[in-house]
Amino acid sequence: MRARSRGVTATDVARLSSDRAIKSVAWDKLNGTGFSGNAFTDHGRVREPAIAAWVLGEYAIEPSVALFHSARERRHLATPDGIGVTADGNLELAEIKTTSKPWSRIPRSYLRQVWWQQYVLGAERTLVVWEQHVDFVPLSEDPRCQWVDRDESEIEMLVRRADGVLAWIRGERRE
Repeated sequence: MRARSRGVTATDVARLSSDRAIKSVAWDKLNGTGFSGNAFTDHGRVREPAIAAWVLGEYAIEPSVALFHSARERRHLATPDGIGVTADGNLELAEIKTTSKPWSRIPRSYLRQVWWQQYVLGAERTLVVWEQHVDFVPLSEDPRCQWVDRDESEIEMLVRRADGVLAWIRGERRE
């Protein structure tokens, strides 16, 4: 938690939807948010091991809780939910979500998390896996999933915004 508080994580990057969000994310990094979870985050923590076991069985992507930093900047951090290496040596990640809402597509904030994790670890694609529930009861025996490819232009924008957050944290930016 200490290392995560000093850097920019995929959770932080999910909120970097615009340049205006940089200051807000930096403020929360410096002052804390007071959010320690709720029934939805608790449900996600409980369901994640079962979903991760499904990912391992179907896609050979191992569960992970490791914290990684990018080669470019040690304060660019990510903790993907799964890590795998293909037969030809390519790194693949998994990101697991639970949701009470049906998805017609992966929400943009989660895509930002995925691209950030790909940047930090050097992965080319990520399997986003989600399980929908009603009143915390899964609707299906198997979760849904979709591959997301690396997007260099999105990653470049996220790196710039994350560097802006770090500049605020270091006290180099003030309004």
